[in-house]
Amino acid sequence: MKKILYRLFEHQFLGRDEAREILQNMVSGYYTEAQIASLITVFLMRSISIDELSGFQDALLDMRVKIDLSEYDPIDIVGTGGDGKNTFNVSTAACFVVAGAGYKVAKHGNYGATSISGASNVMEFHGVKFTTDIDKLKRSIGETNMAYLHAPIFNPALKAVAGVRKSLGVRNFFNMLGPLVNPAKPRNQLLGVYNLPLLRLYSYSFQQCGNRFAVVHSLDGYDEISLTDSFKVISNKNEHIYTPEEIGFDRNEAKDLFGGDTVEQASSIFDNVLNGVATSQQANCVLANAAFAIHVLCPEKIITACIVEARESLESGKAVQKFRKFVELNS
Repeated sequence: MKKILYRLFEHQFLGRDEAREILQNMVSGYYTEAQIASLITVFLMRSISIDELSGFQDALLDMRVKIDLSEYDPIDIVGTGGDGKNTFNVSTAACFVVAGAGYKVAKHGNYGATSISGASNVMEFHGVKFTTDIDKLKRSIGETNMAYLHAPIFNPALKAVAGVRKSLGVRNFFNMLGPLVNPAKPRNQLLGVYNLPLLRLYSYSFQQCGNRFAVVHSLDGYDEISLTDSFKVISNKNEHIYTPEEIGFDRNEAKDLFGGDTVEQASSIFDNVLNGVATSQQANCVLANAAFAIHVLCPEKIITACIVEARESLESGKAVQKFRKFVELNS
């Protein structure tokens, strides 16, 4: 590790296979906590390369609890976190809107790290029990169009570095890996990121995998389509900067999307959205993200048609019906 650290301190980069081996050794206990902390710090001082990110991704996917949901060809909808905006659970609500529209979703999520309530917080608040049981997960996605994959139980390797990460208390490259290590390895993904360099980095990563994807970033710093500003979308087809008005929405303000100070408050907003009693700003934010997820799955459709599908799912009650059945099956 000393040789590796000296190389990195001299601004050299790791190859993909080398990065993969380093993370495997890290998980296997070959390095001290101080060495791991030093390695993490390097990637706070400079940008991670696509080969380094891909190598770390390869290692975690090798060590994951494997699950095959390919027969459903699902999509994952997730944000990286780290934008410091503390929004409510937009991507999780969007998952059920997409499910209500008839599409399969395999969401990979965790507890909130940079916000009060992550996807796992809101799931657990509603009584959902996390599982790796393939039969239960297949029944869930088969009957409700939604399976939830709680990251810690599918990526036990991360426990080996949990203490160091907690002690450092800062965002690091492990946060970047979350959206790339969905254990079901879905071919479709809508990913929200908090800055433009990450937008480009993740798009390169998805292109290497041959996935259908859209990586989105609101230009005022949100890791989702917030409708508070123009937003950029890069897909495997093209890239475009949209305005909220261009796709038929009014602009939101930051206060419209605030997720509250507790998991209970964030979950209440989540419930209000699915029950059709949220503010128009909250609902529109969810609809926009759901629509671009549908567009990933159906690129031949224009985005306004995808918005119509998402709106019908929410306003007809199909989205909340899927959610209620999901809670029933997974509690």
